[in-house]
Amino acid sequence: MFKDKKIHMIGIGGISMSGIAEIMHEKGNVITGSDASNSKNVQMLKDKGINVVIGEDPSLVDNADIIVYTAAISEDHPEIKRAKELNKEMYERAKFLGLITKDYENVICISGTHGKSTTTGMISSCFLEDDKNPTIQIGAILPKINSNYFVGGNKYFIMEACEYVDSFLSFYPTSEVILNIDDDHLDYFKNMDNVKKSFTKYAHLLPENGLLVLNSDDENTISIEYPSNINVLTYGINNTKANLVAKNITYDDLGHPMFDIYYNNELYLSLHLNILGNHNIYNALATTAICIFYNISKESIIKGINEYRGVERRFELLGTYKDNILVYDDYAHHPTEIKSTFNSAKNIKCHQNWAIFQSHTYSRTKEHLEEFADVLKNFDNIIIAPIYPAREKNIYNVKESDLVSLIKKDNPNVRYIDSFNKIVEYLKENLQDNDLVITIGAGPVNEVVLKLLEKN
Repeated sequence: MFKDKKIHMIGIGGISMSGIAEIMHEKGNVITGSDASNSKNVQMLKDKGINVVIGEDPSLVDNADIIVYTAAISEDHPEIKRAKELNKEMYERAKFLGLITKDYENVICISGTHGKSTTTGMISSCFLEDDKNPTIQIGAILPKINSNYFVGGNKYFIMEACEYVDSFLSFYPTSEVILNIDDDHLDYFKNMDNVKKSFTKYAHLLPENGLLVLNSDDENTISIEYPSNINVLTYGINNTKANLVAKNITYDDLGHPMFDIYYNNELYLSLHLNILGNHNIYNALATTAICIFYNISKESIIKGINEYRGVERRFELLGTYKDNILVYDDYAHHPTEIKSTFNSAKNIKCHQNWAIFQSHTYSRTKEHLEEFADVLKNFDNIIIAPIYPAREKNIYNVKESDLVSLIKKDNPNVRYIDSFNKIVEYLKENLQDNDLVITIGAGPVNEVVLKLLEKN
């Protein structure tokens, strides 16, 4: 499908769009694109010879056979208007990606509110170790392939499946992982019931004898309805009746988990992760379930998971400042994710930890204000950066000082600083030997620690 086409992509710099662009480019299509701003992803596309303009250029639409756009692009965008005038074949990103998946024998979709990129990376690593030559689409840079995509054969497509605006309902999965279901994206879903209804619809996309992998420790996940004619594998730590259970959990001096995985009550294999956090035990269990179903060897599972060191911006160690101050970055942007980030950070020996948090969207800030405060207050020092609006305008009457005031009730070591440069200067003036610094958020807050490490 979509062979030898001229495809113009509006919003091409997004992590998913850029991956789709490179996959279609490698398949021999002519790709052009536009984006509102320059970025690392845009530069990677340009380096591949893809023509990307910053801003808008409706003339690129004229020569295209197909127009692909992200959900964030408004209908009055000049290139969208031009495409409609010319009656061009048009697809929203998820619809287009879904049609691409129809070319693959096995489509493995990894979904859930938290942990999608990490688990997609783990599964991909195991399939690559086992020489399965999968095609991969991931929402972050995976060091093993040094990209957010990999063009392999047509037998396996491993991909993230995001629930926002029901995007994952556009795909054609043969296997699904549901890692967890939480109250996120309420600007779209409105309430938790609608989130669960969306995941139920997603589960019903599976064909007969397809595979559904469920986290049995997550009440929302295990309660969804799914077809009766599919295979189901459950995993957990607390629910010992799950098909895959992690037992004998210990941690090394760096906080990396070690544990045994029991499959149907028998010891299957033992793992020693190179990434932090109890949540990554769950991700490793989900990965192992998928690998068992697809007959990935135990040796490839162990090597693929044990040697996996994370994807970009997931509790990523970026370096050290002044030789002994550890500097991390994490993409966490929901209270549950930040709790996992804190639990990982507290297992690292340090003098004091510093969290620089940038909330992602006004709607999420408003919806989870008290939950954000409740988890952030646990860090020794907290700096609140300007809210990242993404696709939104502040119609929610929420501001950074609201969060500061709530945190200050329990921890006085919190302040709002209104620019990244000022935050960097404040850190330089106040960091002490053996401190730990971590930027937290899905926006560009990682620029703070990148600037901190410059000419260090």
